Amino acid sequence: MNLFWTRLFVVLTVVLGLNYVAWRWAVSLNWDAWWIAVPLVAAETYSLIDVLLFGLTVWRLKLRKAPPAAPSDATVDVFITTYNEPLDLVITTAMAAQQIRHPHSTWILDDGARPKLRDLAELHGMGYVTRSEDWKDRPRHAKAGNLNNALMVTEGEFILILDADQIPEPDILDKTLGYFNNRRVALVQTPQYFSNVPADDPLGSQAPLFYGPIQQGKDGWNAAFFCGSNAILRREALMQLGLVGYVKETEKSIRRALAASRSAIRKARKSADIESPLVAQMLDEVDAATSEARHQLDAGESLSEITYRVRRRVDQAVQALVQADVSALQADLEEIAAMELAHVGESGIPVMAEDAVQRMSARDWSPLGAMESVQAVLDALSVERNDEAQPVMPLATISVTEDMATAMRMHAMGWESVYHHEILAFGLAPEDLKTMLTQRLRWAQGTMQVMLRENPLVQRGLKWGQRLMYFATMWTYLSGYAAVIYFAAPIIYLVLGILPVSSLSTDFFIRFIPFMVVNQLLFAVAGRGISTWRGQQYSLALFPTWIKACTTAARNVWFGRPLGFAVTPKGRQDGGPGWSLIRPQMVVSVLLVVAAVVGIVRLASGLSEPIGTLVNVFWVIFDLVVMSVLVRAALYTGFDTESGLVSEERKNDGA
Repeated sequence: MNLFWTRLFVVLTVVLGLNYVAWRWAVSLNWDAWWIAVPLVAAETYSLIDVLLFGLTVWRLKLRKAPPAAPSDATVDVFITTYNEPLDLVITTAMAAQQIRHPHSTWILDDGARPKLRDLAELHGMGYVTRSEDWKDRPRHAKAGNLNNALMVTEGEFILILDADQIPEPDILDKTLGYFNNRRVALVQTPQYFSNVPADDPLGSQAPLFYGPIQQGKDGWNAAFFCGSNAILRREALMQLGLVGYVKETEKSIRRALAASRSAIRKARKSADIESPLVAQMLDEVDAATSEARHQLDAGESLSEITYRVRRRVDQAVQALVQADVSALQADLEEIAAMELAHVGESGIPVMAEDAVQRMSARDWSPLGAMESVQAVLDALSVERNDEAQPVMPLATISVTEDMATAMRMHAMGWESVYHHEILAFGLAPEDLKTMLTQRLRWAQGTMQVMLRENPLVQRGLKWGQRLMYFATMWTYLSGYAAVIYFAAPIIYLVLGILPVSSLSTDFFIRFIPFMVVNQLLFAVAGRGISTWRGQQYSLALFPTWIKACTTAARNVWFGRPLGFAVTPKGRQDGGPGWSLIRPQMVVSVLLVVAAVVGIVRLASGLSEPIGTLVNVFWVIFDLVVMSVLVRAALYTGFDTESGLVSEERKNDGA
């Protein structure tokens, strides 16, 4: 019955939203102030698309029943990933993992290679894995590299992945492994819930909307994705993903090398002695070999066979050139020996005639230089990934957040995922503003890296519903640009009297108000009463973080600029209130207050229209209420452990 009401409000939201935005574009724009009118309606269009994607997500909202019993013979490796977290925190999680009832092996994946942690793991009978020397001076790929390394030294059929602070319940495997009775299921994701978050959640750490109707909706489209922790994955699916990725990356590398050979050959032709028929013939042979290899790649022939044939033909060309060059050199030496010497010097050493010296110094002694750049390029033709520590990388390494990209690739290969909506592990959320902002920036950067490198809208193998489900998550991180417009529009009107719409007529209100009301009702109905306000606040208030994520991810993907990677600290960081961290928001808040005062003064002076002023003052108040969450976040002094017991009621609310 709840699904009926959800779909009803989705339809109403779509109809009223399209009616409002179409009217805004067609009728209401104030073209005299196009510089704010067009950005504002564009921001509203962005928000409408965001709402439509949410509506599409919850259209198939899936409420799963309990899975069948877990297979008793399923072998499981529990991976606890760590880098620099406190040792007692890691061991506490590992010891809780040991208490999981289903038979399993517990492994600590220590990317910090700490001897003390190794000793503790051995003391408690746990497995311990760190990087081998093969990873030295090669890309480490952060958490994805840590997991990929561990996959090569373990053998469990299933992998339970936990962050260092995520303490699992003893029955976590009993309640999830049964889903894998379906041979096509590769992933079971459970919610991430934090035990050190007060009821008012000042940092917005709990995500009841995402780990509720959004993931349940994605689950209905077979697009619930991996969230990095509290998830069980099928090793077979991961290894298949790694092998397919290996082939794809190798093919890309070969294509790049063959494409670069064209430029190298052109360069060689310009620098070589083209008057030499032998040099020209050798360059033609290499050009023909690389062109043929490109056609074979397009035809889908074996990569190893292609690279072998190309390298063999190039080697033969070089050998022929060397033989010819040696023959020419031998002839030159014979010519030198046969030359008539002018005289013997005072020292008794023969001296070559001056005309012979001039002839020999003008000779091009070796044409092999023409082949050097071509040979260097073709050396890159290899099916071995010598630039990586291991050739097969099961978890995706294209992003600082490996989870989304990995799940998307698995879905593209036809695997299925499950979202189990029950809290089965309890973690630690950031306890200060700086740590929270670091975490959110990393999430957003990783998501945008995936969008720019492997846009789901064009990925082969994904169904259209899956494409949109992944794209919906990526789309939300563009909200920072829309937020800037939403803050600027009321300031411009209240200070300058410039209205971005043609008029605030009855037509405006009868379209705008019903759309906004139904939009909020959709979230309430789909969320079945869960609070979404904190999430709405942070989606707007963190606009500088979202913008920074988009720009830095774009520079990283397009220009190779380093992104940096920071592990989210566990526990509060020293430093007091982080006002400097929210300076842009503070500036915006001051401008909003000033604009409201100026607007009221203008109204009292008869310089502005009453309805427009009242609407924009209300808008300013709403924006300030949104921003107020950051004041609470900056003053937050950490979790009160005395009131930090997780009650059964709160656990049930999360589930």
